[in-house]
Amino acid sequence: MHSHTLADWRHDHVFLGAAHDRNERRTWLVVGLTAAMMVAEIVGGSVFGSMALLADGWHMSTHAGALAIAALAYRYARTHARDPRFAFGTGKLGDLAGFSSAIVLAMISLLIGYESIGRLMQPVSIHYDEATAIAVVGLAVNLASAWLLGGDHHDHGHHHHGHGHAHDDDHDDHHDHHDHHDHHDHASTHRHHHHDHNLRAAYWHVLADALTSVLAIVGLLAARFYGWNWLDPVIGIVGAAVIAHWSWGLIRDAGAVLLDAAPDRELGEAIRERLEVGDDRIADLHVWRLGPGHHGAIVSLVSHEPEAAQHYKARLGDLAQLSHVTVEVHRCAGPH
Repeated sequence: MHSHTLADWRHDHVFLGAAHDRNERRTWLVVGLTAAMMVAEIVGGSVFGSMALLADGWHMSTHAGALAIAALAYRYARTHARDPRFAFGTGKLGDLAGFSSAIVLAMISLLIGYESIGRLMQPVSIHYDEATAIAVVGLAVNLASAWLLGGDHHDHGHHHHGHGHAHDDDHDDHHDHHDHHDHHDHASTHRHHHHDHNLRAAYWHVLADALTSVLAIVGLLAARFYGWNWLDPVIGIVGAAVIAHWSWGLIRDAGAVLLDAAPDRELGEAIRERLEVGDDRIADLHVWRLGPGHHGAIVSLVSHEPEAAQHYKARLGDLAQLSHVTVEVHRCAGPH
């Protein structure tokens, strides 16, 4: 019989997304594009005395800052992935960065809404040719950035942890009571349990910029050819509302991960289905997200004829989302 040494049971707690390195490289590219556009607009606005150019340049600076947060979060998570100070690795750092970026996005939407209402009440003269050219160039940069980040912001990578079913906490205890229904199931549905919230935030920042550019072009053309000067600020208000909606969705989803809300009701039900067989019952179950595509689970089982913890972990072997599992097994001496 093979005997396990201490080294055999030890393992890393690296729960980064499957596309972490690729997403980091692409985010840095987008930071470079956005920063270059920002500098060009600020310098051009200062040289040519264009307030529109200056305003858009400083507006892009907020997005460049938020994108830089996303890129630095990727780098920090990668370089500290094996740092023992982080109990379950740095996989959730992206969720923290995404939450922070969502706050910035919400502030940007409020600023756009405030400026649009001000211009609706007190219209200003518009230099149509210059403003339209700025909006077109900005749209091109944002579309390029969205292309770099797009398609992968819904990161469904189920990168399974190499030592996925570890921490064999096998306790053969006797309980004073045996309650099959006391499950403490904290199952609140979280639809985005495989998303890389950091990349999602970066994608929405460039998408928000692209949206404002498209809306600006529409408003400027309508004002120039039809005299609808009121349409530009009205479209700005609509854009601010859309961006605020995006930011709220990201705040909600990333915040749920940071608070260890149960990420997936179906995953919890799948665990119960595989473990509650015969006389075995789950007394306590905790499931939470460790990083994109990675989940942890702590299960407390009660049975009259308990098996070893490894037996129960083997039942969960087909659940690729589970990257870190701890099982406690307790013997129940009460009646069946």
